[in-house]
Formats: sequence, structure tokens, C-alpha cells
Amino acid sequence: MTPQEYVEEVLTLVESIPEGRVMSYGAIADVLADRSGRNSARQVGTIMARHGGSVPWHRVVASSGRLVPGHEQEARQRLLSEGVPFAKEHVDMKRAAWLPD
Repeated sequence: MTPQEYVEEVLTLVESIPEGRVMSYGAIADVLADRSGRNSARQVGTIMARHGGSVPWHRVVASSGRLVPGHEQEARQRLLSEGVPFAKEHVDMKRAAWLPD
């Protein structure tokens, strides 16, 4: 898989996250590792920072449920409007995490 194909795979997976659910950067990397041989949460974060504006970027969070740095308020508003559960300032990952079938 070429680097551009990997970018497209990440963005396609993010587009498939259902409303009201989230995925962590690491979970995205793990799901795509089988297809690409790559497995880097940091690489997924870089892709989202550079190319993620056209997909539901707010549904991608840290494994701890921490929101996207620098965009916490907007992400929190969007996630709350979708019914995503929070535990204080972080997404409640036990209740909101999603993995594709």
C-alpha cells in the first residue's frame, strides 16, 4: 500500500465511525495494520492533522478519551450533540469506543 493509499484508508475508516461513537488513533492504526503493514497511532494523528478536515475528525480521540489538542471545545460540542458520553473532560471510552466489524 502506498502512503497516499494509507491516507485514503484512514480517512475512509474515520468516515465510517457512526454518529455518537469514537475511535482512538491507535485503534484506527490497529484496524488498518492488517491491510497495510503499518501500525502507528502517531502516523494516524499526522494524517488527521493534515487531511482530516473533510471527515468527522471530532470522532477521533486519544485512547484515554482526550480530545484533539487545540480543538477541544469544538470537538466536545460536536460529540455532546451526537450523544457521546463523557467522564469529566474526557470521552467515556468504555461506552463510546467503536470498532468496525
